[in-house]
Amino acid sequence: MNSLKIIPVFLLLTVFAFAQKAAMPINIITYNIRLNVASDGVNAWPNRKDNVKALVKFHDADILCVQEALPEQFDALLENSNFDVVGVGRDDGKRKGEFSAVYFDKDRFTKKDGGTFWLSQTPDVPSKGWDAALNRVCSWIKLYDKLNKKEFIVFNTHYDHIGVQARIESAKLLKQKIQQIAPTLPVVFTGDLNVTPETEAIATIKSFLTDAKEVSVEAPYGPAGTFNGFHFDSDLKDRIDYVFVNKGFKVQKFAVLTDSKDKRYYSDHLPVFCRLFFQ
Repeated sequence: MNSLKIIPVFLLLTVFAFAQKAAMPINIITYNIRLNVASDGVNAWPNRKDNVKALVKFHDADILCVQEALPEQFDALLENSNFDVVGVGRDDGKRKGEFSAVYFDKDRFTKKDGGTFWLSQTPDVPSKGWDAALNRVCSWIKLYDKLNKKEFIVFNTHYDHIGVQARIESAKLLKQKIQQIAPTLPVVFTGDLNVTPETEAIATIKSFLTDAKEVSVEAPYGPAGTFNGFHFDSDLKDRIDYVFVNKGFKVQKFAVLTDSKDKRYYSDHLPVFCRLFFQ
């Protein structure tokens, strides 16, 4: 009789183990791809485009969050890819100016909702906030993962590079908006935040989300910094690009990628890679 009682327990454990193995990771990359300006010369976008796309493909990105993408760059990342995308130009809410776009594997994920807001006192319309030098946006998307049968939300932004107060206030606005849009769902927040980890703007984000680097199950890989300024000999100490998550995700891997060709990086920033599991 005892052996008969053991069988159901064994079956339950087997089912549980299978379910655990069946969980599929989400590979996400955030990447400031540097806007397309001819004055960059050899580092201008036409000379980097194919390498950026190859990097994204090689690292099997399920989700790609980019900053500084001008319309032609926004379009180029869609070409010959399996991505769909959400995002608008920051200057008119349509096609003018830089995008902070979120690309996603259209076979794996279904878009359920999405939008863009501006980092300003008037977030619903194209605008510049506080002491910022430029318009800044956050684009977001609610996705359904067909493999894991779960919904989650991705937020992607680019803080101002000049306005100290703008970065502080942008973090406060992001906290309010993320908690409003995603009160219960798993969340990923990515971006070029133009601040280093010890600043108030980062502390505000860490008051409700977790720095993926700090909770990665596997040891973080790559250099500490993410900004290289197109200098291959950069000391890579300035960390200004981030991935944050809430308790809905486990971070299995975190890396700052240093892919290069002919001693040239593919942007003036390095991409940040994370492998996430739902939990």
